[in-house]
Amino acid sequence: MDFSSRLLLLLEVVELGSFTKVSDQRNVDRSVISKHITRLERELGVRLLNRTTRSLSLTAAGNEMMNQAKALRALLNETHRLAQNYHAEPKGLLRVSSTTLFGRQFVQQAVVAFQKRYPEVDIELRLDDRVVDIVGEGFDIGIRVGKPKNSRLVIRKIARDRLLIVASPAFIETHGTINTVEQLEALPAAVYAAPGLLLDTFGYRDSQQEHQHLKLNVAYRVNDVELIKKAAVAGNMLAVVTAQMIENEVLDGRLVPIMTTLHLDDFGSFFAVYPHRDAPIKTTLFIDTLKTIVGQEVPTWEHNIPNFSALYGGSK
Repeated sequence: MDFSSRLLLLLEVVELGSFTKVSDQRNVDRSVISKHITRLERELGVRLLNRTTRSLSLTAAGNEMMNQAKALRALLNETHRLAQNYHAEPKGLLRVSSTTLFGRQFVQQAVVAFQKRYPEVDIELRLDDRVVDIVGEGFDIGIRVGKPKNSRLVIRKIARDRLLIVASPAFIETHGTINTVEQLEALPAAVYAAPGLLLDTFGYRDSQQEHQHLKLNVAYRVNDVELIKKAAVAGNMLAVVTAQMIENEVLDGRLVPIMTTLHLDDFGSFFAVYPHRDAPIKTTLFIDTLKTIVGQEVPTWEHNIPNFSALYGGSK
């Protein structure tokens, strides 16, 4: 590892917060990471990190070196990007970040299809439900739910993702037909929750087209969207889910859409974001591949819900 690589390693250690996380990500022993940082300090003749058993912090010199490392990373990324535009065929490394479930269901399919057609492209796929810093962490493409607010990023819509309310046949048999928002709000529900986030409230329009909100009676909160669906299938609670979360559960009769005349607000859409308008050809071609897999007009997941276009205000 040369000097510039060690400088970039310092940046990675600081951003991830520990030698252990970097060693796990790189699949090397923690001691190797520590030795490279120590060697960097010897080469520069200054201490860069204050180390304790529980934490790392930058010294004043380390903070300056961090700024240099960020500038170096940006320069290298820009150099690679410019070079890619001169390739007749896509090649090199493509780094993609995606939300977990969407990545498993669709981005992985796009990776397989893309590499069959363009074998000179190596792909790194990172599944993470946090909002990844595409520029800062060196990704070529990010897949996000909801339109990003960062105006520096180029945005392409992949597909819409509408909401529906589901329960199992056993749940409906136990609690009876659910016809009103008041009934819905009284019954136990599974919801998505993460630090600082609880998705228990959803917007809808009433019969007078006035905007209202329903608040679920939270019986189970979990930070994995697949487990929300599984909890509903198990029959103890209902759930508000996105159409993208549904696979064969409705077609197989394990889940039933309920309150289908309720005009639910849209949950949002999936977007691909990338740092530069004149992106390398591998970036734009990968997004095209993903859109083909997801569906150009109607997203493929809506075909898993019979007559979905007419449910929850979809035809209005």
